[in-house]
Order: sequence, then structure tokens, then C-alpha cells
Amino acid sequence: MILALLTLLSAISISAVAALYSLLGLAAIFSAAKIPVLLMGGVLEVSKLVTASWLYNNWNRTPVLLKSYLTVAVVVLVFITSMGIFGFLSKAHLDQTITAGDNTLEISQIDSRIDRQKKRIVDADTVIAQLDKSVQVLIDFDRIRGKDGAIAVRESQKAERANLNAVIDDAQNEVTTLNNKRLALSKEQLAIEAEVGPLKYIAELIYGDEAKDHFDEAVRYVILLLIFVFDPLAVLLLIAANQSLRDYRKVKVENDNIADYTEVDAHEIKIHTEVEEKSESKETTSEPEISEEENERIVAKLNQIREDILDGSSFK
Repeated sequence: MILALLTLLSAISISAVAALYSLLGLAAIFSAAKIPVLLMGGVLEVSKLVTASWLYNNWNRTPVLLKSYLTVAVVVLVFITSMGIFGFLSKAHLDQTITAGDNTLEISQIDSRIDRQKKRIVDADTVIAQLDKSVQVLIDFDRIRGKDGAIAVRESQKAERANLNAVIDDAQNEVTTLNNKRLALSKEQLAIEAEVGPLKYIAELIYGDEAKDHFDEAVRYVILLLIFVFDPLAVLLLIAANQSLRDYRKVKVENDNIADYTEVDAHEIKIHTEVEEKSESKETTSEPEISEEENERIVAKLNQIREDILDGSSFK
């Protein structure tokens, strides 16, 4: 009995969780009418379980047409529930994927901006190097003083060098800021990748080195495996619980002319017992009751008739 109750409790628990996921998935699919969809789905989920239980208990005495329709209805409702669960789990995965994709895209944009700032620094350094080279040429030819000397030329480059150094400083500050932003986004990206890490391992188990290109397909297979054992298991466990409860109600009845026994439903025995008791009571009430005095009078009359026959007085 305990196992039957545990089976029933497991069936109801799995069915309740499956119904919740299915309703959330259907509400996401038909988001324009969430309340009507939730009401419809909830009623159908309860009806599915009741129909499956009723079919099992009344299978042999149910007309073929009704039995066929109810069976098809239960199968279709299981499919609808599974579809809702698939929609719910797929939406959860897509939401996570979109979040990860946004981080990746933003990190890529920051990397591009960092590259541009680094290019500004390289260009400015190149110009400064050219200015230094022009001054070095004058020094090499011993043209240091004078209006065309190295000192004068370097002094004339002072403003240009200041601008180039300002460009370098500005670019370096921008690179530092961008690197700080990139670091924060990289930490978030690592956290997201850690959450989907198990699915990555599953994808690698299926696709090997090409797992990165088939990650969504691996997730889809996992979801299909989950829904395959989710709602169908709830319905089958409910039927199993009905079977266990029916077996618990069965008792052993000895046959009259056979050495073995037959297991029948205890409810059937109760019904037959009540019918037999009613029949016996009717038979008892249908027989007229005769008092003791009336019985003695009838016996005396019968004895008188017998004596008259023996004496032959009845033929006079």
C-alpha cells in the first residue's frame, strides 16, 4: 500500500511540475492571451490525468468509439504538454544565449576601439620618430647651432611635439578606460560561460572538436530527452498507481470445486453480498407466517381425514 501511495504521489508531483513548465511555455508562445492560455492549459492538464485514470479503471466496459477518442485525447494532451515544456526550456536557453551574445559583441567593440587608440599612439610615435630623425641628421652633419641648426629645428618642433604627446596621452587614457570596461564584461562573460559549462561538455561529448558550432543542437537534444521522460512518465505512473491500488483491493476467494482460489475485487464482493442479503430478506418476507395454534388445528384436521378414510366413512 505504501508503494502504491508513493507511486501516486510521484505521478502527481511530476505532473504538477510538468504542467507548470508547460503553462509557462504556452504563455510565452501565446503571449497576447496569457490568462486564457493559463486557464485552458490548467483545465486540460487536470482532465488529462482524470481521463487516463478513468480509462484504466473502465477499459473493458467502455465502448470502442469512446475508448478510442479518450485514448487519442490523452496522447494529444501529453504532446501539447511536452510542446509547452520544450518552449519553456528553449526560451530559457535563448535568453541566456542572448545575454552571452551581447557581452561578446560589446567586448568585440571595445577591442576595436582599443585597437584604434593604439593605432593613434603608433602614428604619433612614428611622427615623433621622424622629427627626431630630422634633428639627428643635423647633428650628424654638425649643424647644431644657427637658425638652421638642430637646436633651432627642435625648438620649432616644440608645438608639434606637444600636440603629438597630447594625442598619445589621450589615447593611452582611453585605452585604460576601455580595458577597465573590457575586464568587467569579461568577468560577466566567464560567469555566463560557467553556467552553461555542463552543456558545453555534453556538446563536446556528441560533436567532439566541433562542439562550438553545434552547441544549440546539443541543447535541443537535452531538452528532447527531458520532455520524453517528463509528462509521459507522470501519466504512466498514474496508471501504475491505479493498478497497485486495484491489486490492494483484491481478496482471495475459494472456489467450490477447485483447489485453487480466484482474486476478485473487494468492492465486487461487497456488492454481491448486499444483493444476496436483499434477496434472502425478500424470500423471508414473502413466506406467510403460521401461528402454532393454527398449525395444531391443521394437523388435527389432517388426522381426522386420515381416520375417516381408514374407517371407510368417507364413502358413505
